[in-house]
This record gives sequence, C-alpha cells and structure tokens, in this order.
Amino acid sequence: MLTRIDHIGIACFDLDKTVEFYRATYGFEVFHTEINEEQGVREAMLKINETSDGGASYLQLLEPTREDSAVGKWLAKNGEGVHHIAFGTADVDGDAQSIRDKGVRVLYDEPRIGSMGSRITFLHPKDCHGVLTELVASATEH
Repeated sequence: MLTRIDHIGIACFDLDKTVEFYRATYGFEVFHTEINEEQGVREAMLKINETSDGGASYLQLLEPTREDSAVGKWLAKNGEGVHHIAFGTADVDGDAQSIRDKGVRVLYDEPRIGSMGSRITFLHPKDCHGVLTELVASATEH
C-alpha cells in the first residue's frame, strides 16, 4: 500500500545553484547528498517534513553526471523541472506487482538501489498519464 509522497524529483543543470535557490527561497536544507553511478546522477535530498508513518517527504534535486543518463537525456529534451513523483511504500515488490497486474508497465524486473539505500522501481509515464512515477521503500522499511 502506498503510504505517502516520498519525494518529487527535479532535474537541474547545476545542483549547487539549485540547492542554493531552495535554501535561500524556502529555507530547505540538504539532508543527504550522493552520486549514483548506475543512474548517472549527482543528487541532493532536501527534507520537507516528517510523515505520520515514520517516513519523510523530500525534494530530490538531480544533476546528470553524464549526457547519456536518463536524467541527462530528459534535461536535453525538456529543460529543468519536475522529472518524477515518488510514492513511499513498505513493500515495493508487492506494490509493483499489484500495479503491473493492473496493466501498468513497471520499468525494472527487480527493484534497484536508490537514494539513501532505498529500494526503487519506476512505472512507465505513458501508463501514468504522462508522469514518470517511482515506488520507494526507504532503507528503514526493508
């Protein structure tokens, strides 16, 4: 069962400049940073709030580390902006299968490792009314 909006992913050309905008404009501070070599991104997670199920909601700022990464290609086509929305779940495998059974394409056969040790998978945007959708089980949930 999906429990919260885990994060909203925002693609950007300059991570440091974008982090500074969100810090100066809204007061959001960086909670976590990492480079995900597999996905070809450098990212910053800005915590927005805690949630009633013990999780949190974040903005995930994504800067590509290479042009051929999914985010790099997306930026080249669309420019900066909202890249995806992620819903939190305690059971990414079960929820992905349940959604797959409803005819929505799940992009990974098996969940992968995402930010902060989470387990993730994505749903095809063409099956989700144009929205790239991620399912996330935080490291504390699995």
